[in-house]
Amino acid sequence: MTSKSLPDLIPDAKLKLPKEAERTLAGGLTVIAIRRTSVPLVELRLRVPFGKTSLPRATVLSQALFTGTSKMTSVDIAAELQAVGGGLSAGLDPDRLLVTGNSLASGLDRMLEILADVLTDPAYPNDEVATERDRLVDHIQVALTQPSHLARTALLKRMFGNHPYAIQTPEPEQVRAVRPAQLRTLHAERVRPEGAVLVLVGDLNPEKAIDAAEKALGSWTGPAKAVVVPPTPALQPGPLLLVDRPGAVQSSLRMALPALERTDPDYAALQLANLVFGGYFSSRWVENMREDKGYTYGPHTGIEHYLAGSALVVSAEVATEVTGPSLLETLYELGRIASLPPGEDELEQARRYALGTLRLGMSTQAGLAGLASMYASFGLRLEHLRQYSAALATASREQVAEVAARFLAPTQAVAVVLGDAEKVQGPLSALTTVERSAA
Repeated sequence: MTSKSLPDLIPDAKLKLPKEAERTLAGGLTVIAIRRTSVPLVELRLRVPFGKTSLPRATVLSQALFTGTSKMTSVDIAAELQAVGGGLSAGLDPDRLLVTGNSLASGLDRMLEILADVLTDPAYPNDEVATERDRLVDHIQVALTQPSHLARTALLKRMFGNHPYAIQTPEPEQVRAVRPAQLRTLHAERVRPEGAVLVLVGDLNPEKAIDAAEKALGSWTGPAKAVVVPPTPALQPGPLLLVDRPGAVQSSLRMALPALERTDPDYAALQLANLVFGGYFSSRWVENMREDKGYTYGPHTGIEHYLAGSALVVSAEVATEVTGPSLLETLYELGRIASLPPGEDELEQARRYALGTLRLGMSTQAGLAGLASMYASFGLRLEHLRQYSAALATASREQVAEVAARFLAPTQAVAVVLGDAEKVQGPLSALTTVERSAA
């Protein structure tokens, strides 16, 4: 089917949301339980406020959270979770500590008990912490050889300056210096229920699931350390930052543009403008760079959200010899989306994609749990999806054009290129002012 023969779009006003319940426990933990009975499993997502702390310690803590309690070793924890058909793991983003897991529906109570033990009685044994710390160092050292990681690191510093978000990966030597006693102190100070959100999704009775969570986690108490993350600084367009990687056969092109938070009335229109520009396979930039020019295989754009601000990020890996032309086409497509309203057909195609992926993301237990947890960490509930899907379905060409003009103009962009400076600086300098730095 071509874009010229799209069927009429049915407004998505009657988005069917699953049954859910919510309760805030005495310690400050908010529990949200959502019934989705497709398979006899339960998905668990816990987000604990964790911003603006020591990044090396926080990163090691997230990797070592399940290394043991006073009663169980890491092997015991894994065996107990396997016995109920499940598992738990932890990770970290710039704002929160995230615990992810699942179990058979019949094993929910036991999974919650194990989680409670880890949260309230952590041991951080020396040998186990050393193992996780060494593994993390290895992982970071591998990342430091990857162009995509180096380019993102440079972009974050360029975007955020002195803000805590500017550095999201600790240095290996910083990780090596972390000691188990420091993790125990950090856990006692920051792994607290106040402001945390637990989401349970699956073959469950929502009220009974919350009762189980309250029984298991009622002993998780204590005030959280007050932390206020400052708003992100406004992007400061200026010279393109060229990070030299001698001998590189590819260049990593990254850009950041301003964006809106999810609750802004114009957010749906901005998301549609992003899709028309470069947010999915049939977008203008992807067709230009991949289909027409053959410069790159997978260019992509997306809106990234933090508690303190949002940004639209543009990413592409291109061959060294087409670095200049790739930047030219990117600037051209940004200029085009910012100055010309999208065609009716391409807007409808982007709208259908946005509404379709929204429904698809809710179609599995894991997808629904991730979505509900992410929304809850920003103070939103699934009910917000009704407003968002309705806004996607009704945003006009004029609205999309207006936000594109405000946010996607190339003069708004902060740009970074990681590549062989000797080969790409000349072509890039013909297009814009270039500031060079070492990798």
